[in-house]
Amino acid sequence: MLRKLSIIFIFLLAACNQADANTGCGESGLWLQVLGSGGPELDDGRASSGYLIWQDGRARVLVDMGSGSMFHFEKSGASISDLDVILLSHMHVDHSNDLPSLIKASFFSNRNHDLLLYGPSGNHLMPSVTEFAQGLLGARGAYQYLNSYLDGSDRFRLVPSDVNVMDKARRMVFVDSRYKLSAVPVHHGPIPSLAWRVEIAGKTIVFSGDMSNKRGTLAALADQANLMLAHNAIPEGASGIARNLHMPPSEIGKIAANAQVKNLVLSHRMNRTLGQEEASVRQIRKQYKGPLQFADDLQCFGI
Repeated sequence: MLRKLSIIFIFLLAACNQADANTGCGESGLWLQVLGSGGPELDDGRASSGYLIWQDGRARVLVDMGSGSMFHFEKSGASISDLDVILLSHMHVDHSNDLPSLIKASFFSNRNHDLLLYGPSGNHLMPSVTEFAQGLLGARGAYQYLNSYLDGSDRFRLVPSDVNVMDKARRMVFVDSRYKLSAVPVHHGPIPSLAWRVEIAGKTIVFSGDMSNKRGTLAALADQANLMLAHNAIPEGASGIARNLHMPPSEIGKIAANAQVKNLVLSHRMNRTLGQEEASVRQIRKQYKGPLQFADDLQCFGI
């Protein structure tokens, strides 16, 4: 009897693990999946920022890749071979930490075409994305054994490119028959940062990244977006360093309303905003009346 119960338990456990592994989005259409909905904390039960855009069952665009996001990339069922481009908002650990993990994992994939990587130019505090890639994977980098993915001697190259953040101008970063990728510099204290607009399959998804909105550049980038993903890292009334780095709910509501976005999703949910959802919604609803949702890890949003 005990042996029979053990077999049943193992079967159920395997079934649960299989269900947990099968957490991808729909097999057709356009989807945004949240790989990490948290910030840099290690006590919030969430992976750090990371987002996947799926098109017809394939993960095509990766936006940010903070700590833990690649574990959820695996759980999502995404394939490294399907990725076309990685977009980084900035170089803080909770947005960029898992890049070496992805590159190392690609050794065990069948990827054989270049992978584009775009991110901000640097300053005295942060490297540019090209310097970041070299510092990690270059011939003298922290993980120099992976340099073959930068120097072109492996099956594919990681191809990093800097996006200038020195002014408020919107920049068209990449255009082909499938994508139109544009970015605008945003204010995240002294850290070079970008918000991203991804136009794909006739739809538009905008990612605020971390920002205070002191530059006032996001609303124009997000104009008429089908979905805007905004970072809800601070509560209303926050001040000091937190407010210099992030935007409160009232600012998110103003941007969403001015841009007339069709759907608003809140992510980068830190301990100081978790449990404050009702208060955040009240502030946002003063200006934005459209659909509004809070993100959790591995959640999918149809576009």
